[in-house]
Amino acid sequence: MSRRKTRPRTSPARPAEPAVTAESPCPCGLDAAYGACCGRFHTGTGGSAPTAELLMRSRYSAFVVRDEAYLLRSWAPETRPGEVDFDPGMRWTGLEIEAATDGTAFHQHGTVTFTARYVHGGEPGALHERSRFARHEGAWVYVDGDVGE
Repeated sequence: MSRRKTRPRTSPARPAEPAVTAESPCPCGLDAAYGACCGRFHTGTGGSAPTAELLMRSRYSAFVVRDEAYLLRSWAPETRPGEVDFDPGMRWTGLEIEAATDGTAFHQHGTVTFTARYVHGGEPGALHERSRFARHEGAWVYVDGDVGE
């Protein structure tokens, strides 16, 4: 999921959302609490994601909780932006992994195709992307992706 600076940082006010806590269901959709799932990668207590799919899930969750440091840390140096632009009017609402190719402990590259659902300005939407991942210094990193309709 590539969210580069493209929109102004202003948007209509929206109601406060409950914070994601370590005990909350993980935003990535796996049947685990955030702290035991993606949160452990965000804090570094769980090491790095062992597969490209788990990295994709943890990056989606990082967008949900607006963890810029994790997103930048898990981005390939050659494609990493200087900052992540979080649109305050965007609320991520669900992730569906459609396919994963390679991206395990036995691979150096992998792809994950997914649909991430969101609400922006009160309107629902979806981002469909085929993301590419690679190993960098032993850890999986997001390289880039092809956004579809």
